[in-house]
Amino acid sequence: MAQNLKLYINGEWVDSSNPEMQDILNPANQEVIAKAPKATKEETEEAIKIAKSAFESGAWSDRTPQERAKVLLQIAEKMEENLDELAELEMKNNGKTLREAQSDAADAANTFRYYAGLLDHPSGVTYQAIEDLQTMIVKEPMGVAGLIVPWNFPLLMSVWKIAPALAAGNSIILKPAEITPVTAVKVFELIDQTDLPKGIAHLVMGSGSVVGQTIAESDDVDVVSFTGSTGVGRNIMQAATGNLKKVSLELGGKSPNIIFDDADLETAVDYALFGIFMGSGQVCSSGSRILVQEGIYDEFVAKYVEKAKGIKVGPGNDESSQMGAIVSEKHMESILEYIRIGKEEGGNLACGGSRIQRDGMEKGFFIEPTVFTDVTSDMKIVREEIFGPVVAIQKFKDEAEAVRIANDTEFGLAGAVFSEDQNKAMRVIRKVRAGITWVNAYHLTNVQAPWGGYKQSGIGRSLGTYGLDEYQETKQININLDPKPIRFFE
Repeated sequence: MAQNLKLYINGEWVDSSNPEMQDILNPANQEVIAKAPKATKEETEEAIKIAKSAFESGAWSDRTPQERAKVLLQIAEKMEENLDELAELEMKNNGKTLREAQSDAADAANTFRYYAGLLDHPSGVTYQAIEDLQTMIVKEPMGVAGLIVPWNFPLLMSVWKIAPALAAGNSIILKPAEITPVTAVKVFELIDQTDLPKGIAHLVMGSGSVVGQTIAESDDVDVVSFTGSTGVGRNIMQAATGNLKKVSLELGGKSPNIIFDDADLETAVDYALFGIFMGSGQVCSSGSRILVQEGIYDEFVAKYVEKAKGIKVGPGNDESSQMGAIVSEKHMESILEYIRIGKEEGGNLACGGSRIQRDGMEKGFFIEPTVFTDVTSDMKIVREEIFGPVVAIQKFKDEAEAVRIANDTEFGLAGAVFSEDQNKAMRVIRKVRAGITWVNAYHLTNVQAPWGGYKQSGIGRSLGTYGLDEYQETKQININLDPKPIRFFE
């Protein structure tokens, strides 16, 4: 029997007053694995009110960095003790392979460890620019942080926000995606076993139009951090203008992967496959546009298509599966519609393009790895984020054209360059307008490095010291070393 999930408010697990529950499905087989509450506006406001009161009490915000670090390490330890369960839940709820879910769970625990360690580092600046005036620059927590996370990395995206927000000394309200709340519930069960004061952390499940909107609009929320689509990001920015709260947005992408003639072909093909088909293409930073120089275009396409056809798609609990399910039927239909449009626009469908309903996958939401070749920049499949296992391969002549095509997008999240000429690779990657970039690699990153994009891919950064800054205010404190009357009006 599917578990009925509960809200976590003021340190207690509570039922929503709204009797309506949402079925949470395993996208590999449509099995109902849980039933999630749909919190009301009033319940969301109550959680915000409690979070504000808890912040103002100083029970957490007044603790020393070392004391906060100790609690973050407790959370990390609890997660490490439960890595297998976290990975299993993530696989069942999101549809990704167990290998990917295990990696996410380990990275999530490491994120708490990283921010705990960061709190042990001295911070702040002091200087004397004016005679007898000593100035200090200090960082302080903002207050209540509203954290809204997507469905593609339910566990990791939650932790990317929770860890720095708590490290900074804030109270938090986490809203997981409606269809993938299961691992967030487990994380809060583990948080509940630590020394985090009651009322600091809250988990409120429900719709974006109710819970998300309430968080974004609330005058008692001081910062809102959102990861998701560019359209929803715009709505959150508009809703946040009431009290001019700080907004951090990590949004969509249509990232270019540039392959030059002199690239190591085997390496380029391998990373280009990983760049789009990892996570079934449901990754904001996916290399969904592959730009290949004309001298190796045909050879690259032939090798790429052959390998794409060989990717084993299947349920996440099958160890032989290399690519898992699409997160929901609705999103699967959206991807299939883009594939239909791509064919209609004249793109050459080199492989894939269909839903898989065989070998025990009849009920699941599976799509073949799909490759379009000979595309042009005006096509929808090249311009719009599909967020699925669909890649478009485009030809270019020289450096200048590669950069022009790469930057011909409203997005600017990620990008890569493959070339054995390091000087050329650096020239080009410096010109790619994106926040997360690689040379001769794709998707490799670490918690120490800032994550975020240019243009309509968002505002602000996650991870690293930059991620901590997103949840802190910067204050100057000026100390008069020789206090005496200023006599300004004499």
